[in-house]
Order: sequence, then structure tokens, then C-alpha cells
Amino acid sequence: MNARDAILQSVRTALGRGALDDEHRAALDARVPQHTRPAQDEDPVARFARKFESRAGTVERVPDMSAVPAAVDAYRRRHQLPARAAVGAGLRELEWPAEWQVHHGPAGIEEQLAVSPAFAGIAETGSLMMAAGPDSPTTHNFVPDDHVVVLPVEHIVEHFEDAWAVLRARPQGMPRATNLVSGPSRTADVEQTIQLGAHGPRRVHVILVG
Repeated sequence: MNARDAILQSVRTALGRGALDDEHRAALDARVPQHTRPAQDEDPVARFARKFESRAGTVERVPDMSAVPAAVDAYRRRHQLPARAAVGAGLRELEWPAEWQVHHGPAGIEEQLAVSPAFAGIAETGSLMMAAGPDSPTTHNFVPDDHVVVLPVEHIVEHFEDAWAVLRARPQGMPRATNLVSGPSRTADVEQTIQLGAHGPRRVHVILVG
């Protein structure tokens, strides 16, 4: 008997009962805690954009996925970035500009721009849920100065709990890492002055699709 089993046996002894049978165990496993969730009377897409922009992020909307490369290229030109990007493999099938240098691996130290698909958007706080993997390498969230994130509007949920439920239901299982991004990286450690780009991108731009 290991330490965990010994502790649980002590609890059962104190309660005057033995181990649960399969029926009672299944009933307990099926219970899902229901947390208090704040009421929202705003359209989830509008709320997500408003909350994300309130923390120095930027948002634009395009009609469909085919419009994403042109939107990213316009962003690149607007900020005078090189025609090069680390693009998550989840966006591999899009027609990127012919003059671009595009690769689908992790972002290296020389990378100035990364483009990634978001797993979900959370309207409650205007946060992006990024699931680590080939479709969206974790380095995209931290290494480049500019990060463009592609988010279909149907992937926006209302509350944090909703996002975790969708993540747990992924056919391929839970990702090795999950990052919640609510705008550019920032710190106020030095003289209480906000500095962007402290531990990640200086700019995070969301392209809402649909």
C-alpha cells in the first residue's frame, strides 16, 4: 500500500465505510462542478474585441480564411516588417504572398513576425487560448516582437470555464502547454512604468474570421 492508499483507507475507516463500488464511483466521476459565472449582456464577439483592445491589443475582422494572408501582409507593411514569418502549421494551406519567406516551425531568435491560429477566444476577459503544438508552436507567443493571431468567430466562448471544457474535449487530448494571452507582453517592474514587450511580443494583432 502506498502513502495515498494509506491516507484514503484512514479516511474510509473514520467514515465507517469501505471503498466505493463501481456504480457510486461512476456517479461521482460524472459530476461536473458548476462555478458562478458573471452575466454578460453583450455580444461575445464584440466583448472579446473590446476587452482585448483595452489592453493595447489590436483587432480587425475579415469575411473568411482566404482573406487572412492579405490582412497579415497589410499589417506587415504597416509596421515595416520584413517579408518573412513563422506561420503555424494550422495555417499552412493558405496562399501566402509569393515574395514571403514562410516556414512552419518554431520561431527563432531572428524572427520578427509570427502568425498563429488561436484555439479559442474568451469573451469574458478578451483572452486568447493558445494550445501548444505544430499548429501553434509556443515560441510564437514569446519570441517575435509581432504576433498575429487568427481567430474564427465561432471559436469565441463566453467564459473561462467554457474554454477549458472545449479544450478537454479535443480529439487529440490535452496539449502539452496552454497559454492565455490578453494582449502584448508588459511589465511595470522598473519605476512602475509600463513597458511593452518585456517577456514576449510588443504588439499582438487578432484577425477575427467570419
